Parts: sequence; C-alpha cells; structure tokens
Amino acid sequence: MKRVTLSTLRDMKQAGEKIACLTAYDYSFASLLDRGGVDLVMVGDSLGMVIQGHDSTLPVKTAHVVYHTQCVARGLSRALLVADMPFMSYQQGAERAIVAAGRLMQDGGAQVVKLEGGEPMADTVRFLTERGIPVCAHLGLTPQSVHQLGGYRVQGRDAPSADRLQRDARLLEQAGAGLIVLEAVPATLAKSITAALSIPTIGIGAGAGTDGQILVLQDMLGLYPRPSPKFSKNFMDGAGSLEQAISQYVSAVKERRFPGPEHSFS
Repeated sequence: MKRVTLSTLRDMKQAGEKIACLTAYDYSFASLLDRGGVDLVMVGDSLGMVIQGHDSTLPVKTAHVVYHTQCVARGLSRALLVADMPFMSYQQGAERAIVAAGRLMQDGGAQVVKLEGGEPMADTVRFLTERGIPVCAHLGLTPQSVHQLGGYRVQGRDAPSADRLQRDARLLEQAGAGLIVLEAVPATLAKSITAALSIPTIGIGAGAGTDGQILVLQDMLGLYPRPSPKFSKNFMDGAGSLEQAISQYVSAVKERRFPGPEHSFS
C-alpha cells in the first residue's frame, strides 16, 4: 500500500477526492486508523486536554509531542503523520522553531509539522520549508491563542477578520506551507479560502467546502468526558466496534455526508 504524502494530498484536491483525517496519540489507535483508511493522522497538542486532562493545550511540551509521535509512528504504514509544534516551541523565532521541528521529525518520526498563526508566522514557515521541513499551517480558531481570542470562539465572522484570514492563507501558501487546517470559521469563508489555494485545506468546524476533515479522536468516539464542540460527531453511536466507527467516519467524509449543516458555522 502506497504511503500518503503531501503530493498525494495535492492530487486528491485536484481530483476532488475528500481527505479523511483524525488525531491519534498511541500505537493501538494509530494502527486502527491506518487500517481504517484514514489519510492523515495528526498528533495534536490536543493531547494536553484529552490525554493529560488540562483545560487547554498550553501546558504541552515538545517532549510530550515527540513521545506520542513516536508511539503513533509505529502504528502507521500508509497515513501521513503530522505533529503539532507546541506553544512556545516556535513563537520565539525561526531558529528555535527549527530545533523543535527537527526533534519532532528526527526523534518522533513526524513527516510534517504543524504550527498556528497567520502573517506573523509566514517567515518561520518559509525558513522551515526552505530547509526541507514540510509545514502544515493552522488558521481560524488557534487554540494556543485561546486567551488572546477570549475563548474558543468562531473566527472570521466579520468582513475585516474574514479578509485577514483570506490574506493569511495566501501568504502561508506563498511561504511554502503544504496544507492548511481551518478551524471554527464560517463554512462560506472556508470554501472561499479553499478555492483560492492550490494546497489542500483540512477543516474542523469549517463546513463541507474544505478539501478534507479532521476531528479529535476522543470526540469522534465519544470518549472525552467533557462536552464536545458543536462541529464534532460521535461516530460510535450505532457502531458495533471501534473499527466500524472509524470506517463510518472515513466513509462519511469521502462521500460528503460529514460534516452536515449542523456541524458548521454561518
């Protein structure tokens, strides 16, 4: 079975084939996702909440992501592996960012690293990609900026902020980002951004118009003990096994049945 790469994802975008993505944090679940046909597996800093029990992603350290990425990497033979760069591992400048990214790839086994932010991060994205480190950007609701944003709020609902997100997406693509996660933005805006870019977009709470979808695994399986966000769906409902729930999620994304209007923002 051929390994999924950034080139694969670009080809899928060109062909109009939806990209199914999920988070994972250990070998066992990674193996299930890989066998279930998930195209991209992300070791998100969401591990700070769903694994460590924190109220935000901010306490997560690079060493934590490296460890969980190592575990996930052992379970994957097909899916592309993306690892989050934690809070303060890249905001202090490109030189610090490349050290953290190097650890995630060399020690953790990540194939792509993800960082949050728009125009202020463009130079860092360029610095990393020019040195052979593939980057996934992240716009919209950026959880590492939760205190600055005033909570987990939908972004891009007014014209100035929507224009800024459009501009940021173009700048990040020009800087070399290989794909962009759009989180908690209005569906029409996410669709417009997706159409304007040649690189794939992965939505989470961004409507059905993105090139792919991602959910936090614990939300998708109904395992997280706290309330899940509006844009999530529990695929264990009616499923007889974890394998079936994962398969149903992949099928729902590929066949454009998820997300529905009830999982999106206007």
